[in-house]
Amino acid sequence: MNTFKTPSLLIVAISFLVIATNAQNTPQDYLNSHNTARAQVGVPNVVWDTTLATYALNYANSRKANCSLVHSNGPYGENLAKGSSSTFSGISAVKLWVDEKPYYSYTYNNCTGGKQCLHYTQVVWRDSVKIGCARVQCTNTWWFVSCNYDAPGNWVGEYPY
Repeated sequence: MNTFKTPSLLIVAISFLVIATNAQNTPQDYLNSHNTARAQVGVPNVVWDTTLATYALNYANSRKANCSLVHSNGPYGENLAKGSSSTFSGISAVKLWVDEKPYYSYTYNNCTGGKQCLHYTQVVWRDSVKIGCARVQCTNTWWFVSCNYDAPGNWVGEYPY
């Protein structure tokens, strides 16, 4: 009877690793993070789009060699992030973008104090109604997250909401 103890424990341990790896990286996690920020400014929810998710995954995979935050320059809006910790998740990336909110001035429709805020405005862009995101591990062990948006946002002279 003891012959199955070690393999069973190994299978359970591997299962927990797989679950932990996908924690905070599901489509619903990305949607919840985006839609919480959007609700705060009265913008309708975004929905998950598999075409955008495939685009995000293909682009993220193309960045695996160097994990460089270089935009794809594709037809969609795009936010990128990376983190060195294995706990850097999709939720972590969206939080980084939403944390730019204090630097956005609705009155002047621009970023203030020389700070970045365009990731935030893409998250809450009213006309961006579909998203797709992906997270991959780079060869340097960092994590790369890409979210793509349709329709793209951050048009000069237009307000996000």
